[in-house]
Order: sequence, then C-alpha cells, then structure tokens
Amino acid sequence: MKGPNNLIGAVNFITFLASIPILGGGIWLSSRANSTECLRFLQWPIIIIGITIMVISLMGFVGACYRQTWLLQLYLVVMFIVLVALIGFIVFAFAVTDQGHGQVIINRAFLEYQLSDYSGWLKNRVSDPKYWSKISSCLRDSHVCSGMRRNVRDTATGAIFPEPASMFYQRHLSPIEVSYLVHFRNFLLQSGCCKPPTSCEYNYVNETVWNPGTGMVVNDIDCTRWSNDQQRLCYQCDSCKAGLLATLKHSWRKVSIINIVILIILVFVYVVACAAFRNNKRMDNDEAYGEARMTKARPSRFQF
Repeated sequence: MKGPNNLIGAVNFITFLASIPILGGGIWLSSRANSTECLRFLQWPIIIIGITIMVISLMGFVGACYRQTWLLQLYLVVMFIVLVALIGFIVFAFAVTDQGHGQVIINRAFLEYQLSDYSGWLKNRVSDPKYWSKISSCLRDSHVCSGMRRNVRDTATGAIFPEPASMFYQRHLSPIEVSYLVHFRNFLLQSGCCKPPTSCEYNYVNETVWNPGTGMVVNDIDCTRWSNDQQRLCYQCDSCKAGLLATLKHSWRKVSIINIVILIILVFVYVVACAAFRNNKRMDNDEAYGEARMTKARPSRFQF
C-alpha cells in the first residue's frame, strides 16, 4: 500500500538534491553579475528554475512520506500545471522554428544566413533592440570570435602563420555554436557574427580581419556594419541575428525531443502520485486496502 508513496518520496528527494546545484549556480552568477550584462541576463532564470524544482520536490516528498494529504493534493495540482506548460512549450517550440535555413555559397564549405529568411515571433524577439543588446553583450564580453582563429605550420621551414583564405573557405562553420560550460560564457560564433557576408566581397586577412574590396554590395546594410574592431565585428549585423535564429531552431528542436521524454516520465510520476494520494485518503478514512469505497466512513466528494 505504501509503494506509490515511497516511490514518489524517493523521486522527489532526488529532484530536491538536483535543485541545490542549480540554485547554487544561479546564486554564484548573481555574485558576479556586476561584471557583465551576460551574467545578469542568465542569473534570474536559473535561480527561478532552481527554486521551483526545490519547492515542488519538497511538496511531493513531505506529502507522500509524512501523509500530508492536502500537500500531496497541492503537489498534484502544480504537477498538472507543469505538464500542461511543458506540452505548450513543445508545441510552441516546433511552431516558431518551422522557417529559415542556411544558404549555399559557391566555393564555400559553410552556409550563410539571411534574416529575411525568418519570420514570426522568434525573429521579432531576437531583432528587438532591447533583447539584442543583451545578447550581443554576451558575445562581446566573452571574446567569442577569437576562438575561431587558427594557425598553420610550414612543413619546410617550421614557421607558423595565420590560416590562409583557401583553407578558411573550406571550413565548416556553424551559424552560432553555443556550449555552456561551468561559467556559462564560452560561446563560439562563426559564420553569422565573426565575418562579413560573402556578398560584400571583403578581402580576407585572417578569420576576424577583412578589408573592403572593390566590388562591395552597397545595398546590403551588413557591409557597412562590419568593423575590424574586435569589440564590434558583425555583432550588429542582420546575419548575426539570423545565425542566432538558425542555432535556436536547431537547439530548440533537440530540446523538444528531450522534453517529450521528460513529459513521458512526468506523466508516469503523476500517475504514481495519484495512487499515493488515494493511499493517503484511505489511511485518513481508516479504510483497509482494497475495501470498497461505499463503506467509507467519510466518503470524499471527488475520487482520484
């Protein structure tokens, strides 16, 4: 009879322990938030997620293990809201990432991205100056484009020199490859933000230094936004925003697959929690396990 209660208690105890490092990471970021806009942008979502998981886990653990029926009932209500919200996010993620793709460039191994290929809520959100200023601040403060520089060694002389244009053009650059490590700041930007669009016909010097060519396309505003200043580069270019959208599309699709798995697990936990709630109600009513509900001393109005 106590099997569902024990299982719910164990699951929520594990999630409670998992919430501690999440909350600790958010608090650690808040202690360093004065240094960059990027950390201030990340700290509160992490803190809120950590507190939410901790509170829900405590409700489930105490309600199941200490026979607090009202707390377990509240846990079921909150879990139901979480399930509905997760389903909504999965549908939303697929809906807002159904457009946009990279463009093939002749004699280039990498793709390039145009903001005009995207539309909808996500494009408007990224293009909003208020949000883009925070995103570009993260990219700038992290010195992201310096990570794409490569040197090659001359096999004859042993001398080391920057990668030539012929090798750079054959690299498979990602739009924005984002990897959150311990400090949440290691971004590697490539095609969209660290070089000018190919249509501008800039002359290659190295990965992040390009000089204007004779055939620059004047109707592409990104050509005038590019700067060899390593703090500016193409962070304000539409191609950089398009690169971010391409990355979000790829990442959100993968996250949605993971969320579907999480949804299945949460549905199972919810069903077990319902069984634990029924066990609590039986014990509250001094009802033996398996006894018919019609013989309850105090029959409840709603049956779970």
